[in-house]
Amino acid sequence: TLPSESEPAISVQNLSMTYRTTFEKRPTLKDSLRRVGRGERVVREVEALKNVSFDLPRSRVLGIVGNNGAGKTTLVRAMSGILPPTEGRIEIRGRVSTLLALGVGFNTKLSGYENIMLGGLAVGYSRAEVEEKTDEIAEWTELGDFLDMPMTTYSSGMSARLAFAVAVHMEPDILIVDEALSTGDASFKAKAHEKMNSLLAEAHTMVLVSHALATVEELCTDAIWLEKGELKMYGPPGEVIEAYNASTGVDPAAVTTMQDF
Repeated sequence: TLPSESEPAISVQNLSMTYRTTFEKRPTLKDSLRRVGRGERVVREVEALKNVSFDLPRSRVLGIVGNNGAGKTTLVRAMSGILPPTEGRIEIRGRVSTLLALGVGFNTKLSGYENIMLGGLAVGYSRAEVEEKTDEIAEWTELGDFLDMPMTTYSSGMSARLAFAVAVHMEPDILIVDEALSTGDASFKAKAHEKMNSLLAEAHTMVLVSHALATVEELCTDAIWLEKGELKMYGPPGEVIEAYNASTGVDPAAVTTMQDF
């Protein structure tokens, strides 16, 4: 059962994400002369997100902007249930379909048709329910006989078509997209944009990560700006993008257009 309109589709409260990584510290010349052996192993903690909180109402489209390393992908992976929070909580109300990168969750040794089944089962559909959608998904991809072949034979654009088709045809309440469309050709981008607009018309909730700020401003109803893991601003896309551009010194006239999404 869908939540009431008064309940947010996504609620993120005091979310912090910390990674522990190890690397080998290269010895100095003095250390090398003093001892023989490999460099010292060092453990480093990386705070990818720091105390992030926001609510996204249903039937809204949230754009997430920020520089590389700002925490955008970490945030959407946490919202997708792929990464557990270090601190805080995330509440998701509704069926989520994610498109975080090309072929995530796919087995490239399997055929396109087999991966359609795999993707549908992964979001909770029965085999019979996925089979009912297979023809529609196959037609949308326009991949023809390639759907009978292993995905190892696919180009990145073909993989993009299949991944996008599976994600959007599973009737998600919430669709999360992270730059997964950037490798598609112009025809695919136009078709994907049309499909996303049809989902918006059906009052679905979306989260979109994109460096194409014009796309965020056109498609989104809300936007957040992340910087070094912290939530700098939440508000209308135009205002958020203006503030973000001002902080980076980016000329808005040079921002990527819709056709480059």
